[in-house]
Amino acid sequence: MALVAGATRGAGRAMAVELGARGAVVYVTGRTTRERRSEVGRAETVEETAELVTAAGGTGVAVPTDHLEPAAVEALARRVDGEQGRLDVLVNDVWGGEHLIEFGKKVWEADLAKGLRMLRLSIDTHAITSHFLTPLLIRRPGGLLVEVTDGTEEFNRTYRENLFYDLAKCAPIRMAFGLAQELKEYGATAVSLTPGFLRSEQMLDHFGVTEANWRDAVSAEPHFAIAESPAYVGRAVAALAADPRRDRWNGRSLSSGELAREYGFTDVDGSRPDAQAYFRDVVFGGKEASAEEYR
Repeated sequence: MALVAGATRGAGRAMAVELGARGAVVYVTGRTTRERRSEVGRAETVEETAELVTAAGGTGVAVPTDHLEPAAVEALARRVDGEQGRLDVLVNDVWGGEHLIEFGKKVWEADLAKGLRMLRLSIDTHAITSHFLTPLLIRRPGGLLVEVTDGTEEFNRTYRENLFYDLAKCAPIRMAFGLAQELKEYGATAVSLTPGFLRSEQMLDHFGVTEANWRDAVSAEPHFAIAESPAYVGRAVAALAADPRRDRWNGRSLSSGELAREYGFTDVDGSRPDAQAYFRDVVFGGKEASAEEYR
């Protein structure tokens, strides 16, 4: 029994689908529905995600939710409690702030309203979700909480070129560390998890390619050669959820590539890209190597 908060598209959608492929009941939340779009302005909907979960072999339940609204998240928790009586996996993937980022601007040059909105989307939403959903997660031993972000703790020692974005992507890592301390006495595990260079719907559109021909974008952005599909990080979550010894990861900052090595899953093309290692060694470390050597 799982809940993926922020499952409308991208990594969140893939995580929900991969959990569904394991036969799970998956509640999926998001702000974009067939009747209304969020500020992100994209067409993917939370209802579509629920249908994909069901098609994969699970049971998808769409619950449109704005995780900045405490009353809405409290209602979500009551519904899950009433219908399921427990929660085994909580994935906190709420974000939707890409359109607010102003890379290269100093804090005094950046649009303050956009910056503060990013912090609300990445910090307030996650704190509100944990406040209302963790009581269900600790009801039985073995619960798993996944804080999703961009970059591992090691990777994010590199400044993310915008103060608000930097804070937004470092905060979930610290949240997972803190939640790990609070949850461990109840037999629950909390981790932070990042994909690598993600071929999300939004990123594919940015480069003008599709999942079928994504390598055509490598000529414009060579580092895109290390890119991974959303299914890869989705499989990372599914592997964690199925691991009876997942408590060994408690409090850790993890990546899709690291967990692929540990659990043996692959991306949809059969490769095992490790974007975190590629950026560490090649992009920032100056090593002479190709992206293919890290796939």
